[in-house]
Amino acid sequence: MKIAADRVLGIALIGLAAFIAVQAVQLEMPFSYEPVGPKAFPVGLSILLTILSLVMIFRPGPNGQWPHKALALKLLLVLVLLLAFAVLFTQLGFIVSSLLVVTALARLFDATWGKALLTGVLMSVIGYFLFTTALGISLPSGYWFDTFI
Repeated sequence: MKIAADRVLGIALIGLAAFIAVQAVQLEMPFSYEPVGPKAFPVGLSILLTILSLVMIFRPGPNGQWPHKALALKLLLVLVLLLAFAVLFTQLGFIVSSLLVVTALARLFDATWGKALLTGVLMSVIGYFLFTTALGISLPSGYWFDTFI
């Protein structure tokens, strides 16, 4: 049954990759601010997703076990935290939303409060400066904090 599930998921992911590629190709910007344009990243990801999906179809994994309830709950909470990050990203900005989510993720996987908070602070601040300085990507400071910054 697991082999059939891998193949069905692989086919579904190829459909998702095709959808992403079609949407990316239709993306038009009035000006280009980078050499390859805004289409390159989603098209590249859709190609990678297609290749990995083909691997799932032609070489499905061995039969496996579902995770036990505690791990399944943690994985569900990870998904909820990542969705919360996506929702709060523009309102709170990159640093605050990253700090909250990384700290919550670290606590979810049994880090102490001190280590979780330190990890959240370091990852959000270092990540912000890597994106803005090294890569030249502008990140939101957050609608709620625009008046302060």
